[in-house]
Amino acid sequence: MKLVIITGPHAVGKMTVGQELAKITGLKLFHNHMTIDCVSGLFENMPEERGRLTALFREEVFKAYAKSDEYGMIFTFMWAFDSKADWDYIQHVEDLFAKHGAEAYFVELEADYDLRIERNKTENRLLHKSTKRDIEKSEALFRRIEDKYRLNSLPGEVQKEHYLRIDNTDMEPSEAARRIKEAFGL
Repeated sequence: MKLVIITGPHAVGKMTVGQELAKITGLKLFHNHMTIDCVSGLFENMPEERGRLTALFREEVFKAYAKSDEYGMIFTFMWAFDSKADWDYIQHVEDLFAKHGAEAYFVELEADYDLRIERNKTENRLLHKSTKRDIEKSEALFRRIEDKYRLNSLPGEVQKEHYLRIDNTDMEPSEAARRIKEAFGL
């Protein structure tokens, strides 16, 4: 089994690149908003419960998938590199799959800030992420989180065996997916 974790800041293209990678590899895409959006509306005023349920749903999906006979999964995650909790979470997910014999591959996307502000409003993003459809609210959250966390790693910071960093500012998602496929032999 293969586990490809695509990280990067808001609207960098994690899901879109993941969609393209799924098309050319047979990996299944589990983008982070598949769990976020299913509880956000119901628990809008209960952030702790919303976070608990999101984490619980992801954990159960990971456990079931990791022990399956599927080829593999693409998981997207906005990793705050200055948060020990996020480092621990990524390690937990990797370990959960590894105990079932899976290999983990890490892709970090980066792109210019102003371009990402524009990407935050794209049709594909709004179609697949209901919590992003209120553009004003989404952009405010984008800016707030960008100010609070470091969402791209420092050079040499990620010490994973299978790691690839791609600046996709001027790159089509299909090209980024092709590079990932080739780099990791997927």
